[in-house]
Amino acid sequence: MCAKPMGVTRESFDQALRQLSDDLLRLGTLVEDAVRRSIDVLRSRSVALADEVIAADDVIDTLHLELEERCMRLIATQQPMAKDLRTIAAIWAMTVDLERMGDHAEDIARMVRRMAAEPLLRPLVNIPRMADMVREMLREGLDAFVRRDVALAEHMAASDDDVDHLYSQVFRELLTDMIEDPKTIQRATHLLMAAQAVERMGDHATNIAERVIYMVTGTFRELNL
Repeated sequence: MCAKPMGVTRESFDQALRQLSDDLLRLGTLVEDAVRRSIDVLRSRSVALADEVIAADDVIDTLHLELEERCMRLIATQQPMAKDLRTIAAIWAMTVDLERMGDHAEDIARMVRRMAAEPLLRPLVNIPRMADMVREMLREGLDAFVRRDVALAEHMAASDDDVDHLYSQVFRELLTDMIEDPKTIQRATHLLMAAQAVERMGDHATNIAERVIYMVTGTFRELNL
């Protein structure tokens, strides 16, 4: 049971917590779309589309800050205990990881602006596959949050191994290109930066799974060590 200041009802607290959860899911939807669009930008090398992704990150940043402020306000003014406190703390942490994922999508868009006039060094195969995996991880992580499902969170986090495997493959291929033909170094570096951004998105998605497990069980476990 939560200790609440006078005048604050359990019903109003629950309503505020539900709205916080709903807006976390809204942030997740924005981030998933940013990930998808960043890969579209990479494929097309369109400066106009890159500018759209960069501008959309401002919306993600604004919502992230708003959610952080609301989490602080709930903790400071309503003094939640036990499970309620874990839920707010988990939401707060997840907003940070979602915002970072949005930043990495923006990084890809900014990189495309720099390389737009250059032909791609290699056909895009594994980087989009990595991004698809990350988007699925994000969807499963948020679903696990809604369902309070530890098993689903663990299953989602295990997918990060597949993302890491593909990143290693991309890294080896691009490194080989650079060694065999130093003239490809700049174009290879751009693709490597994009792959690294997606790989880091997978790490942040894994963090979301860890927060779900903490929220449900009260125990923090690092996954995919």
